[in-house]
Amino acid sequence: MGLAANKNIIAAIANRPQEFVRQLPLPIISTTPPFLLHFPTAHSPLLPTLTKLAPCPAPIGRVSASARMEGSKAAPAKTLPLGLDPTMEEEYESQSKLLREFASISSIDKAWTFKSENGIGSQAMFAISQPNLLANKRRKSILSANVSKGSSSSMSFQWAPFPVEMTAVATMVPSPSGSKLLVVRNPESESPVQFEIWSQSQLEKDFQIPQSVHGSVYTDGWFEGISWNSDETHIAYVAEEPTPVKPTFDGKGYKKCGSAEKDCSSWKGLGEWEEEWGETYAGKRRPVVFVIDTSSGEVQLVKGIAKHLSAGQVVWAPSMESSPQYLVFVGWSSERGKLGIKYCYNRPCALYAARAPLFGTDAKSEQKEIPAVDSNVINVTEGLGSAFFPLFSPDGRVLVFLSASSCVESGAHWGTESLHRIDWPSDLKTLSSAKIAEVIPIVQCPEDGGFPGLYYGSLLRHPWLSDGSTIVLNSVWHSSEVILTVNVLSGDLKRISPADSSSAWHALTLDGDNIIAVSSSPVDLPEIKYGYIEVQNAAWNWSSVPSPMIRCSERVESLLSSREFSILKIPVKDVSANLPKGASKPYEAIFVSCTSKKSDELDPLIVVLHGGPHSVSVSSFSRNHAFLSSLGYSLLIVNYRGSLGFGEEALQSLPGKVGTQDVNDVLAAIDHAIDKGLASPNRIAVVGGSHGGFLTTHLIGQAPDKFAAAAARNPVCNLASMVGTTDIPDWCYFEAYGSEGKDKFTEATSAADLAIFHSKSPISHISKVKTPTIFLIGAQDLRVPPSNGIQYARALKEKGVETKVIIFPNDVHGIERPQSDYESFLNIGVWFKKYCK
Repeated sequence: MGLAANKNIIAAIANRPQEFVRQLPLPIISTTPPFLLHFPTAHSPLLPTLTKLAPCPAPIGRVSASARMEGSKAAPAKTLPLGLDPTMEEEYESQSKLLREFASISSIDKAWTFKSENGIGSQAMFAISQPNLLANKRRKSILSANVSKGSSSSMSFQWAPFPVEMTAVATMVPSPSGSKLLVVRNPESESPVQFEIWSQSQLEKDFQIPQSVHGSVYTDGWFEGISWNSDETHIAYVAEEPTPVKPTFDGKGYKKCGSAEKDCSSWKGLGEWEEEWGETYAGKRRPVVFVIDTSSGEVQLVKGIAKHLSAGQVVWAPSMESSPQYLVFVGWSSERGKLGIKYCYNRPCALYAARAPLFGTDAKSEQKEIPAVDSNVINVTEGLGSAFFPLFSPDGRVLVFLSASSCVESGAHWGTESLHRIDWPSDLKTLSSAKIAEVIPIVQCPEDGGFPGLYYGSLLRHPWLSDGSTIVLNSVWHSSEVILTVNVLSGDLKRISPADSSSAWHALTLDGDNIIAVSSSPVDLPEIKYGYIEVQNAAWNWSSVPSPMIRCSERVESLLSSREFSILKIPVKDVSANLPKGASKPYEAIFVSCTSKKSDELDPLIVVLHGGPHSVSVSSFSRNHAFLSSLGYSLLIVNYRGSLGFGEEALQSLPGKVGTQDVNDVLAAIDHAIDKGLASPNRIAVVGGSHGGFLTTHLIGQAPDKFAAAAARNPVCNLASMVGTTDIPDWCYFEAYGSEGKDKFTEATSAADLAIFHSKSPISHISKVKTPTIFLIGAQDLRVPPSNGIQYARALKEKGVETKVIIFPNDVHGIERPQSDYESFLNIGVWFKKYCK
């Protein structure tokens, strides 16, 4: 497929006027975002030092007395930006320029391949994104390449000379044949949603879907689901249901027949509060399934889906003669209320099959055939607590899907996943009783060097090799991301990315039976890799593909070339008899350091801690981590027990022991690095976000003499105050109590529970803290409400600890908006430089 579809894109650069902040006595909150609180101590003045400037020279010729008096005065003194330490201004400027160079590095987000028209070779299309700091958005673009193949080990990519910017594009999805491209543009206001269907040469259809039909199309990666049918006449997708009717009032009171039209003589009330799915879903309405006719633009709601179900990840079921067309989707029930769903795999969900709506003349006969509401929706995975990312085999005979049943059963918000298969019946009347086969089970305790389980919960859009039974998927293997193949009929699993590589490998798309992937490491920029099977020995080989997509400045290239990394195995200390075998095995830490030393003195160390706690830091490239390392630090990125990628027993060993086991694991990893001669005990900083911030603030309280500086991003500091304000109160119970926390969870928290939560929290150790600490807070965070970090920062200020708080008014838990991300790590870098000399 050609890329003529991109001709409609108009490059746009959105400039934002420079903002200035007033300098006022401290502590204060600045009047322009990001809001900053700086708590001075006895060692820092209330007002900044003002630099005096030389007097202005007197004008030549005659001047008035008043003018001479004005000329004899000193010029206005220089006022530093709010919260900027005058002794660190040059450092701030220097680091900001370096971070800007790192921030300009692009990311490869997606890729697609298409058959060439002449049948020789193929065409690849890559979606790239790059932070646009001025516009405070991510700039998205597309770059294409022709893939030419010679022998089995010979291929080349001929790249287009320039990428094409994709302005205001929410998502795009090629059709099964590759001859059409759907482009979706979501509005930023109450404007219609725009659907564009492109052919190889031009825009074929342009449909405007009004808000009265549905709201924005979901492109969040979780509820998101856009699926073409096999003959490319219809597209199923997930969008927000229309805005519900609100009560209308006028001068006489309530109007029984309120109008949807705007009327200056009346106003809309609020009606009943509707629960949402928490973090990142504020203001988003219930996701439901729609189908659009690609010829007429007619849109129909998929009927029969219960109101308590939020639908997502829709795909078309295979067509069958003389049978209605069905759709398969994932449904999350809200009958017992809604808790946060972002990164929460413990929310029960199931696969459902629903009849697709008919269009045109067929729709009239359908009215007589549709039975009562809900009876045309079938629960396909009855009895299984979790089922998501459904995917049919090319011949339509097999439906595969992932499951996080271990999370639903235990209460862990993320954990080891399993892969399942359903042999799709020819008679859909037997669908509800179809047998579910387990293809990849949950791994409790992996063998040494063996497969640790399936993680990372997603499947490629087209993962099938030509045998029709083998899929390619990505997963986490300890501290690395790897590429696997799985035969869904036999369960045969192979690791096909190089076993001797410590880098992270991620499959982007298939090119026939070959794989286009990306590989990177903490010290290596992402690089395109092309994987193919060597015919002689049936082994996978990988070739590096030169690419213009990922470039960096000469300075960044030089700095990265001076760094190296390794993965350290950290033995578990004090193994008790009742500790499961899987939790007794070594955990890991990624160590990044300088390749050569100019002296015997060791670089200062930054300990980097991931959130979750059931998440993982993999050995991939991170702009922010690379920036911190380039400032002259070694990095120790710790995957403490409880992280993904090490088996379910190791993961489940942490709940009930947060604040002790994870803290001790981090301290043991630091001591291990010191004992190996990799780090000095005198200059150590620590940074973490979310549960990583929980660990950061625990560490500076439990080991107050160990850390010279600390940085916490949206940290969990007080479980007792968090439990009543977070979108995931069940998380507080599970992590504090362990397996019994799921049954103990209640919205009416008892005094005894609050006491336990406080005892498990960093704030219980605050009397011992003396480490200078900077806090980065997202004001819109629903996961760890901002009051959690601010309370802890105020308590530090109260006891005279050097403290700085920056509040980003429009950021949620991740603090990922380009300007916020940039300013966050710039301030971390300067803070560490000040205290880790």
